[in-house]
Amino acid sequence: MADSYDVVIIGSGFGGAVSACRLAEAGRRVLVLERGREWRREDYPRAPDDPWIWDDENPQHCNGWIDFRYFGDMTVVQGAAVGGGSLIYANISVEAMPFVFEEGWPAEITYERLKPHYETTGRMLNVQELPDNQLTERFKLMRDGAAALGHAHRFRKLPLAVTFDPDWSYDLDDPHNDHHSKSWTNAQGQQQGTCVHCGNCDIGCQVGAKNTLDLNYLAAARAAGAEIRPNHIVRALRPLDGGGYRVDFERIEAGQLIKGEVSAARVVLAAGSLGSTELLLRCRDDHRTLNRLSDRLGYGWCSNGDFLTPAVYTERRISPTRGPTITSAIDFLDGSQNGNRFFVEDGGFPDVLGNTLEEAAETVSKGGGRLGKLFASAAMLANSKRDPLDCIMPWFGQAVDMTDGRMYLGRPWWNPFARKTLRLDWDVERSEAVISAMVDMHKRLSGATGGMPVEPLYWRWFRDLITPHPLGGCAMADDPKLGVVDGKGRVYGHPGLYVADGAIFPRAVGLNPSRTIAALAEHIAGAMIAE
Repeated sequence: MADSYDVVIIGSGFGGAVSACRLAEAGRRVLVLERGREWRREDYPRAPDDPWIWDDENPQHCNGWIDFRYFGDMTVVQGAAVGGGSLIYANISVEAMPFVFEEGWPAEITYERLKPHYETTGRMLNVQELPDNQLTERFKLMRDGAAALGHAHRFRKLPLAVTFDPDWSYDLDDPHNDHHSKSWTNAQGQQQGTCVHCGNCDIGCQVGAKNTLDLNYLAAARAAGAEIRPNHIVRALRPLDGGGYRVDFERIEAGQLIKGEVSAARVVLAAGSLGSTELLLRCRDDHRTLNRLSDRLGYGWCSNGDFLTPAVYTERRISPTRGPTITSAIDFLDGSQNGNRFFVEDGGFPDVLGNTLEEAAETVSKGGGRLGKLFASAAMLANSKRDPLDCIMPWFGQAVDMTDGRMYLGRPWWNPFARKTLRLDWDVERSEAVISAMVDMHKRLSGATGGMPVEPLYWRWFRDLITPHPLGGCAMADDPKLGVVDGKGRVYGHPGLYVADGAIFPRAVGLNPSRTIAALAEHIAGAMIAE
């Protein structure tokens, strides 16, 4: 049948891309359904009216780059694209610490078991560290702060999924100009460039130095025969007589949602902590198609302790819009800070103002005339006096917070007929100590380096948080009374159904989780192939 596959994979982020690659290479007929677009470098959002936002309630008209979910005291940030979060994340590809796996995980999931998979993902993502001749001002500030507080031994470079040119440096004429990027062909036959420290990691690397999943794992999956369909939103899973599943979806086309379906012997959910959990909740509670799911579905959610504390410097230039978004860390994951485990990083952000001016200049100048010259001059001025916020240091980090959140489907009390939406019941109380410890360290590092920290009002007044690293909801466990999937990602009660993304984490890792998600997906795909 044209619409029947061995495996359908829902989502194309770090879990879905790895699964697609390995299963296709093993000879399986694989289909990947991704809700977001397939972006080309020339289409990355830059101007204010570009498609920035994904609206889950109105995806046929608003299907942009990034998805913000507001849950009251917690906001979650997600990618929506072929390649998932790899297009918007900060490039960090770091292994979790061995202590993370000492409790809460199935017996077969250990650091030693994942270590070969960590090494494989590092090779696939072409992981590198920031060269010594390309240290950013934020990197130097972090290093100085660690030394000033007696923590120099905790400071280290971080592995990045970025390709660097050893000949590039800040001493070049107009160093951040794209023409300094050198073209190269990666192991999957994809054309890429080298990093020019333009700072656009989170909004799309226009030179292709960022080793996003569409350039490696997904490219390898396609080469092995996998089919990838963007703009496909999966709505339901229905078991078939004799085994396998029907996958119901809506396809975004010309501003409309068009229904369709495919079938597969096995289905892998890799839509992220929110996406995979919500789909299973809807199948159990709305569609009544997956009635044997564990009662633990939706439980065990955490934010991975993400936090950002900006600091203002009057005597030091920081330039947060230059260089890779994050390059280094000061590691407090050993619990030395009164038992609190956290990981301080140097944050950065894209130069949205400069990008907007450059985009406007390019667009208008094509028509020539005085207006085009005016915008071109404004862009040149912005480039020559770039970084109006160069006095800001965004102290960033993650922490091992409590996995006590719960996702469920609900509707407003005042409208009993409204469509149910995903809700999050999360209370900061049990995680407040570790977040506060990290914020306090941010403040101490700021003071030790001559900066004035500015504690965000949303934390000071409301104890609200924002996370780009949601974890949990379909936790791994050795028993369905404790979790939703087993140590091989198999969903309890429903043979042939798997989860392979951040939803399966039974606890926070306290640092960037993408490489652990990929390593777990390598483990799960290997188990699927062996079955």
